[in-house]
This record gives sequence, structure tokens and C-alpha cells, in this order.
Amino acid sequence: MIKLTNVKIGQTKKVKKICANKDDKRRFLDLGLINGTKIKPVFVSPLNDPVAYEIRGSIIALRKEDSDKIYVY
Repeated sequence: MIKLTNVKIGQTKKVKKICANKDDKRRFLDLGLINGTKIKPVFVSPLNDPVAYEIRGSIIALRKEDSDKIYVY
């Protein structure tokens, strides 16, 4: 398992675990981030934060502090 922030652009991984407080975890679940969901970084902003991820056919931007809470394999 690695943190989502360590995944390189274009690599597809699957969500394994979310280590966040109740409110953040609920927000991630609402975005479709559940165990086994495929996620792929597709674009990094000029200042390297946030990063755009493809999740279930949608593009969603996550800040580094949020993507550090998501573990993938």
C-alpha cells in the first residue's frame, strides 16, 4: 500500500483504505472513493497542489493533505 500522493501521473491504482476523520471520510465516500475504486492522477497544477484524478469517469481535484489520507495498491 502507498499513499495516493505517491502515485505517478497516468498510473492506475485501486483504493485500499481511507484514514480520515468522520467528516472527511464521508466526503470521500460521496465522491465515490470506496475500496476497490480505480483512481488515476491525470494532471498536476503548476504549484503541484492540487492534483486532478480520474475517478469513475469524472475528474476530481484533491489537495495533498486530502490525498495523503488515501492508501492505494
